Amino acid sequence: MSLAFNARQKIELFVQHNAEQLSDYLLQQERVVGAMLDSRKLTPLGPGSFKYEVTSFQVFQLQINPVVTIGVKNTDSTIRMFVTDSHLDGLGFVDDFDLTLDAILEAKPSGLEGEAVLGVTVSRPPLLRLIPPPILESTGQSILNGILLGIKARVGKQLILDFQDWCKEN
Repeated sequence: MSLAFNARQKIELFVQHNAEQLSDYLLQQERVVGAMLDSRKLTPLGPGSFKYEVTSFQVFQLQINPVVTIGVKNTDSTIRMFVTDSHLDGLGFVDDFDLTLDAILEAKPSGLEGEAVLGVTVSRPPLLRLIPPPILESTGQSILNGILLGIKARVGKQLILDFQDWCKEN
């Protein structure tokens, strides 16, 4: 039996200075993705493609280490990130694992607006077969919400600081 859960977060960031340069900043894919995520866990694979080792977390007695390949595309004043491949390191007994992400960040006259949807579908590992699916799903939902809230906090702080640094450099 597979488990499925997802989470969604929206973000609106007011940018006081140089907001007119946000569109150009969003074109700096490696820089923007590195500011949104943990750049130490990010490996560029080529134009518009990155490997990302998601922060490990524990679910009941299992240590979870997701690794994803993230695709990045720009259109007009927008950057979009999406997962093109995903797997779990260290959990050979999981039959299937699929992590999805669709995140968009758009430059507006007053700042940045965005939304991210994160989802996971995974078979239930034998170690967790005695735990009722609703408990596993609510736990998974809580973990995904925590991941998105962490990214949201990082975007609200680190991305804005990086944007300010980029403006000084240009």
